[in-house]
Amino acid sequence: MTGEGALLRRIVGLLEEVSIPYMVVGSLASSFHGEPRQTRDIDIVIDPTPEALRRFVDLLPPDDFYADADAVTEALDRRTSFNLVEIHTGWKVDLLVRRDRPFSREELGRRIRVHALDTDVDIATAEDTIIAKLEWASEGQPERQLRDVVAILEAQGDGLDEEYIGRWVHALGIEDAWTRAREVANPT
Repeated sequence: MTGEGALLRRIVGLLEEVSIPYMVVGSLASSFHGEPRQTRDIDIVIDPTPEALRRFVDLLPPDDFYADADAVTEALDRRTSFNLVEIHTGWKVDLLVRRDRPFSREELGRRIRVHALDTDVDIATAEDTIIAKLEWASEGQPERQLRDVVAILEAQGDGLDEEYIGRWVHALGIEDAWTRAREVANPT
């Protein structure tokens, strides 16, 4: 098992142990649904209660992981993110507290169970990964995010629920990024 796979298995195991709903997102999700690419971090959306999050952090061995307690508390209060650093490898896990909005609730509810990096994990669907990547493209780093979207479009082909994607693209106001990605994936 790769270092990334071992880290993913360890973090997911702890999240499941304390019953925190989660889903893998970001480059790992786009690599799973599209074209693999190198990354040095793992992005995971979580939806914890304060008690479950405290128990999760308490389970992290301090000799293995660094987590800033203030950042964890602030992330939960503001529904933002915090990170864990695996001390011996430098690998980073970004834990993103689920945003309080309709898309984020539906996205988490649609997550799927897959086998990736030698472990069973909950991961964002291909459609939800596309939508999230389009949002990130609209907010910054558009080239990398759009490359990931194009790779998913090419890999998934007609298997995507384009009606679902279109509904959220319109609701989130990210039509321009969606148009650019489709133009790259299907040049005329």
